[in-house]
Amino acid sequence: MIKNQVELRALHDQRQGDLMNAVFETQESERKRLAEDLHDSVGQVLSAIKLNLHRLDKNCISEGTQPLLADTRKLTDECIQEIRNIIHNVLPPVLTDYGFLVALEALSNKVEQATHIKVKFTKNIADQRFSHEIELALYRIAQELFGNAIKHSDATVIHLSVTRDDGFMIMEFKDNGVGFKLNEVKQGFGIKNLESRVQLINGQINIYSKPSSGTLTTIKLKIA
Repeated sequence: MIKNQVELRALHDQRQGDLMNAVFETQESERKRLAEDLHDSVGQVLSAIKLNLHRLDKNCISEGTQPLLADTRKLTDECIQEIRNIIHNVLPPVLTDYGFLVALEALSNKVEQATHIKVKFTKNIADQRFSHEIELALYRIAQELFGNAIKHSDATVIHLSVTRDDGFMIMEFKDNGVGFKLNEVKQGFGIKNLESRVQLINGQINIYSKPSSGTLTTIKLKIA
């Protein structure tokens, strides 16, 4: 009886894992399609608009309409840059080309530049490559943690580190924000999503937080 229950539980866990894996694969496929569509359609249309505005500026715009044209060109440039930012967030080329360690450093710099938060990124391992699944999962986890900190923590400093210790890779994300009671937000802050991503790469996740004491999230993963 006990053996059957254990087997049923194992089968249930396997099915849950397969389901979450399918969900994440679908999400990544949709992200890739969205990035390609934005680049191929919206991006090209905006570039054409910018070119037409340049032609108008040179050929047939009166002096009185110059300020309006300048504002329109500025808005177009801002829109093009925003589209590029979205594409890079959805499908960051640096992750594909150089790996998640370089991508995490770039992400840290980007967050610091875009917010009031001081971000300190450290690592004690070389910029080696890991499997696509591991790199993508850890990068998405870091994105989620940064998003949570920006939206909820009111932090002024974030420490993100990646270290190697006795055959394990450890990623730590620590902020000095307001913290929270873990049992009160277990279903929020994307915690279930974080746990599922870590489980799919056979890792362990630990989240420690309490009000007024910031939050520390640790992901531990066995590596060769």
